[in-house]
Amino acid sequence: MHDVIVLLRLLARLPLGFFHALGAAGGRLAYALSPRFSRRMRTNLQASGLCADQTAFERILRANIVETGKQALEYIPLWFRSEQDAAALVRSCRGEQAVLDAYREGRGVILLTPHLGCFEVAALYAARHFPITVLYRPPRVAWLEHLIVAGRGRGNVKLAAANMKGVRALFRALKNGQAIGVLPDQVPRYGEGLWVDFFGRPAYTMTLISRLYEVVQPAVFVAVALRRPRADGFDIEVERVEGDLSGREGVRRMNAAIERAITRCPQQYLWAYSRHKRPPGAPPAPGEESH
Repeated sequence: MHDVIVLLRLLARLPLGFFHALGAAGGRLAYALSPRFSRRMRTNLQASGLCADQTAFERILRANIVETGKQALEYIPLWFRSEQDAAALVRSCRGEQAVLDAYREGRGVILLTPHLGCFEVAALYAARHFPITVLYRPPRVAWLEHLIVAGRGRGNVKLAAANMKGVRALFRALKNGQAIGVLPDQVPRYGEGLWVDFFGRPAYTMTLISRLYEVVQPAVFVAVALRRPRADGFDIEVERVEGDLSGREGVRRMNAAIERAITRCPQQYLWAYSRHKRPPGAPPAPGEESH
């Protein structure tokens, strides 16, 4: 594993444009060869209601195939360059001061980083200013977890696995006035979510943010890092999620904030993700019959 990490660190020195070009080709290949991948991407994008007509749908779909491929490979320069060099790929950050002000208040900060653009770089950039604990779901393959830990858990970034120990680490960080980062549109396990609409369709949505908010009442932001043209890095956009985020209504409010961010750049959302699936053991979505 050490040799693999050394090799990835060497590869990471290549320009971001190399990974984006290779990723774009890979995205087109995956779309052409995987009916499941292509069908889910088309279905989710079409059902979102973000495409005014068929022409707009085809245009966004073509761009999304490429952007999805880019997302798959840009992990290498982000995880295996130095923290300073990786964070330097961020060219601008709109809303940065609001986050810094909230952090100085000492109530804790939650950064929600959905599957939009390059969510990996948002935490790296935040870590330049303050410690941040990032929730992650350990993969089933042991060697892949070694890469995740080596790539993500550096400097001011501390990792918390998606289990009870990890959740306690998130609570502890917030109670200490620190920041945490969470992928809010990842499908949780049964018992850890609720069926709440996401672009007009029921999606099993995590209640973790709601539970954290009830106890700590931190400042909550949606933070997305959008790719600039011609592999010229990323622009981060941050928007505060206003209102009470506790309970079911808070989960709805969180999803609405994520939808607003995606609406600004649907080309870079991971529509191929199975956002509306039912996790094992969960009841059917509202309106669906149990089989």
